[in-house]
Amino acid sequence: MEIPAKSPDGSEKSPQCKELITSPTGSTLCMSSRSESVWTSAPRSKWDIYHKPIIVVSVGAAIFLFGTVITSLSCFLTENTNIYKMSGPAFLSLGLMLLVCGLVWIPIIRKKQKQRQKSQFLQSLKSFFFNR
Repeated sequence: MEIPAKSPDGSEKSPQCKELITSPTGSTLCMSSRSESVWTSAPRSKWDIYHKPIIVVSVGAAIFLFGTVITSLSCFLTENTNIYKMSGPAFLSLGLMLLVCGLVWIPIIRKKQKQRQKSQFLQSLKSFFFNR
């Protein structure tokens, strides 16, 4: 039979357990678990849900437009055309990549939100029938 390791202060609890119990935020392992936070979380606003993909789309569009301007400068200016011809397409591709990633991210979030709503509904049905 194995004897649990004693913490440096001599108590029976392990340091991890003690840390969980006396954390300054008052949270424990059960409170921070994903399954419980799904059911107890307050409804979030649209901005809280979609702010990251909106920022990625905005930055991607800005970089794409910047790349368009730099690429078009290589047609109009005669000085440093090699720099414009090299950096313009790089900004175009980076901006397009961010733009597409942000635009694909939005339907993924919508799908997750629908799944979360379905699971909350099923959980409430479960609790209604099994807690009688």
